[in-house]
Amino acid sequence: MPSLLHRCKTKATIAEGDQMRYGPNWLLSRRGTLKVFDDHLECGDWRVEYEHIREAILYSVRSNFIFPGYVLKVETAEEQYHFGLNSGEFWKCELPFPVRREKGRLGYSLFSLTVRTVVAGYLLYLAWLWISTWR
Repeated sequence: MPSLLHRCKTKATIAEGDQMRYGPNWLLSRRGTLKVFDDHLECGDWRVEYEHIREAILYSVRSNFIFPGYVLKVETAEEQYHFGLNSGEFWKCELPFPVRREKGRLGYSLFSLTVRTVVAGYLLYLAWLWISTWR
């Protein structure tokens, strides 16, 4: 019977390529609990046996330059899993599967920049309406 070593909240996505940026994959990502067992990872109905991991990279990142966290990329023959994780002592220690540790930087996709520009424009418009009512 596998032993549960750690559990934490996560945002997770299965996507090819570089997911080290804010974008639509993270916006639509799975929210749930990542469970780390002594022989596999589990998130909802996803189960990743350690023996099937080709490569695992734990990126240390800062969200919006303030909050520390991690992005765990786990690649198997079938899928690439990406888990957004909050900072915690568990991730600083030795993990039950081979992992390479790197510093990462979260960038912005064109989608993310567009959404942020539209929201900022709308907030400026609301501020202008509010200020104009005081004149």
